[in-house]
Amino acid sequence: MSGQPQTGPVVPRVRVTNIANMLTLLRLVLVPVFLLALFAGNGHETVSRIAAFVVFAVAVVTDRFDGALARNYGMVTEFGTMADPIADKTLIGAALIGLSMLGDLPWWVTAVILAREVGITVLRFAMLHRGVIPASRGGKLKTLVQAIAIGLFILPLSGSWQVAASAVMAAAILLTVVTGVDYIASAVRDGRVRPAAD
Repeated sequence: MSGQPQTGPVVPRVRVTNIANMLTLLRLVLVPVFLLALFAGNGHETVSRIAAFVVFAVAVVTDRFDGALARNYGMVTEFGTMADPIADKTLIGAALIGLSMLGDLPWWVTAVILAREVGITVLRFAMLHRGVIPASRGGKLKTLVQAIAIGLFILPLSGSWQVAASAVMAAAILLTVVTGVDYIASAVRDGRVRPAAD
């Protein structure tokens, strides 16, 4: 035993190379793999589109796990806090832009969703020194519905399935706009962002 007095509780350092951060990095690595599958052949081959869907689904599942692991097992790191939303937006952005380039999704849909996602991400990073507004249930629902809608558009569907995919995407757009407005309102209300008119 050391003769030095204890000055306070010993706080264990969280390793950056933990399983939660590895899953986040895996999601980033899967983005180019997903795009290669999505654009394989002429971009509309059934086998390639199914492969792209599988890669997208795996990436979405890693998003579900890395956050839960980080929170439940004390694996939250500054790197993970910054990299996780970047990985999420990169995956969603790549899928939306890819689908629009292939003519499967209107560009205005991609523009609306990406404008919200990029805007809120920039706001979130700007507020890091003041504290982070946690994701609301609406925000989590938005992310889930977006993923389902994009997944349906990736799959080579036809007929009534395409109608269903469009309906889910409409719900995703609505949730995207509503939760974006709510996030900004919460930031202003909690004093993390000063209103424009002072």
